[in-house]
Amino acid sequence: MHETVFTLEATPLKFGSGAVADAGWELKRLGVTRALLVTDPGVAAVGHPARVAAAIRAEGIEVALYDRVRIEPTLESLQDAADFALDAGVDGFVSVGGGSSIDTAKVADLIVSHPAGVMEYVNPPIGEGRRPPSPLLPHLAIPTTSGTGSEATTVAILDLPELKVKSGISHSYLRPHQGIVDPELVRTAPAEVVAAAGLDVVCHAAESFLSKPFDARPRPHSPDDRPPYQGSNPVADIWSTTALEYGGRFLRRAVEDPDDVEARGSMMLAAAMAGVGFGSAACTSPTLAPIASPASSTSSTRRATRTTTPSSPTGTRSSSPRRPPSASPTPRCPSAIATWPSCSSARRSSSPGTTPSPTSCAS
Repeated sequence: MHETVFTLEATPLKFGSGAVADAGWELKRLGVTRALLVTDPGVAAVGHPARVAAAIRAEGIEVALYDRVRIEPTLESLQDAADFALDAGVDGFVSVGGGSSIDTAKVADLIVSHPAGVMEYVNPPIGEGRRPPSPLLPHLAIPTTSGTGSEATTVAILDLPELKVKSGISHSYLRPHQGIVDPELVRTAPAEVVAAAGLDVVCHAAESFLSKPFDARPRPHSPDDRPPYQGSNPVADIWSTTALEYGGRFLRRAVEDPDDVEARGSMMLAAAMAGVGFGSAACTSPTLAPIASPASSTSSTRRATRTTTPSSPTGTRSSSPRRPPSASPTPRCPSAIATWPSCSSARRSSSPGTTPSPTSCAS
């Protein structure tokens, strides 16, 4: 029996220049009295966390600072943050930074809310895949990059270099309770970071739009077994295609001019929209997820995938198995694809002598 149900949840987002001034108000609304502010040394040096902390304290909320986030978090760095949070006695979290800071705050929140070792929650087969039994303490996510969309997702990624693999913790309770997306926070980002992060947005949006449809998956035995990443669906498609459109319209401008607040802000919004899209659909290459939908589904009439078959050894585009041989596949390629910035163009727009670092799909 194949799946017939999909769900869509999204982080409430507050967007606009100056929105970060509402950080204290949002935490107070969420009932927080003592917050752990989670950030990394680079972002701390720019001064954004100090500004956020001042806004929080202005609402009478105590703030403890954790500024040791590791870029590309590891098991050790996540456990360090969780231990710090347990000792700090907080009842809420605010993350300020990129995906690494937001993911670190998610895991610290998880461990404070439901104490256990981090590895107990890591997805199998690497970890035990333990599920949190109830919602976590409030988490306010404030991104300072325009790439990962972690403020809108249900996953935290960690690097396991000794195993030469990345894994993660994924559960709907990890989604932040509130996000603040303020374009003023990305004006200080270098061009190469904006380029690399922007291409992350495009990859998130494209892969979630082209991912295996939700109704091609087996129906779970219970609602509790339904994964946060369910496969592409009509609602997630809206978020993903809009993010693609924004990437085409604004990424080059955002790279070229740090004072183009409209462009840089639009890429932040695109990151959040792509996060909502892949937070529902997943971020999976269709080559790794061939469609095998039930005959009653209509998804094959609107989706085409890249599959590798004996008759298509190079992975050329082919229709799903249910499509009549005479029928032409319907490409799912929005017009925005024609305006995607290429890697080479983004690099040309970066600072001389720099190359944007590769970004992880689920980070």
